[in-house]
Amino acid sequence: MDCVSLLDHLAAVPDPRRRRGIRHAWSTLLAIAAVAVVAGARSLTAIAEWAADAPQQVLALLGVRRDPLTGDLQLPHEATIRRALAIVDADALDAAVCSWITTRLLAAGIAEAPRRALAVDGKSLRGARSGGGEAVHLLSAVDHATGAVVAQTDVDGTTNEITRFRPLLNNMDLTGCVITADALHTQRDHAEFLVGEKNAHYLLIVKKNQPSQYRQLTGLPWRQVEIHHRSKDRGHGREERRTIKVVSVAAGLLFPYTVQAIQIKRQVRGLGPGAKRRTVTVYAITSLPAHQARPADLATWIRGHWTIENKLHYVRDVTYGEDHSQTRTGSTPRAMATLRNLAISALRLAGETNIAQALRRLGRDATRPLALLGIT
Repeated sequence: MDCVSLLDHLAAVPDPRRRRGIRHAWSTLLAIAAVAVVAGARSLTAIAEWAADAPQQVLALLGVRRDPLTGDLQLPHEATIRRALAIVDADALDAAVCSWITTRLLAAGIAEAPRRALAVDGKSLRGARSGGGEAVHLLSAVDHATGAVVAQTDVDGTTNEITRFRPLLNNMDLTGCVITADALHTQRDHAEFLVGEKNAHYLLIVKKNQPSQYRQLTGLPWRQVEIHHRSKDRGHGREERRTIKVVSVAAGLLFPYTVQAIQIKRQVRGLGPGAKRRTVTVYAITSLPAHQARPADLATWIRGHWTIENKLHYVRDVTYGEDHSQTRTGSTPRAMATLRNLAISALRLAGETNIAQALRRLGRDATRPLALLGIT
């Protein structure tokens, strides 16, 4: 499969600089940062160090300019890269990166799956701060099958995730998709938007923040319903058993388009001697009818939503040290998060499961990240 070049997508990010005194192409500055992060760079200093060590042919492919007199490549200074990420249009950078990821998904046939599932989830960058001093919080849409980030937007201090749900998904083709989200997004407006406007479906968790729906769900005759699906996991020092019951509720629930209600019971027990078992009961609703979503499908999507924490957020925090980063200038915190999304998504699409190991391999040869990003 041919890999479309990331450079083509970065070229669409507008250059906010004044024309006078420009020495380096805007897309080149962004490309250097992107490739360095894909090679494992965790900070702005590390990006500059990667560029300083990169071979001449690699820098040439990234568009680094040559001195008109000597013919030598003129590498941008670390301060230049810092300024570029601080002033970049973060929305445009996210759009360019997610457009490249979506192109890869389409090429692999994943984005056209009969019932594609996307998880909407938020994450705070704990060490970073915006210009106003607020913590940086981002809302993302992540492909269940691959863990690739296909959309991202910011949640500034004047709003919350609920109001950013529609802007996150508004420009995406969601026809036939099932959107999973936690209880925060179990909102009537979200259901109307997804089903009524985007021709998509939802699978939403219901907790006590929606008291009417929660009372209705807990009041259903679950004891009379047989278990429709069982599963078991063992690892990380514990054993977890899950059961799912599903009932059709074509009428009666006070939530738009809901046709099935789900009860999930998780029994968790540590593997040590004398460990006690605890049971957690969770409720969910979906707009998918029974003939389009079997209990096993619902179980997979519910479980798949929470694996995003391991596939994406955990890697950004542990492998890239995101929560320890204290970058606070302009768009830099979000831009770096976007480039980390790019790296993780590209590696997931290439079939990598151990991201830390893959980054070490990419870091040993400066040409490897280029091939991963289609820059040849």
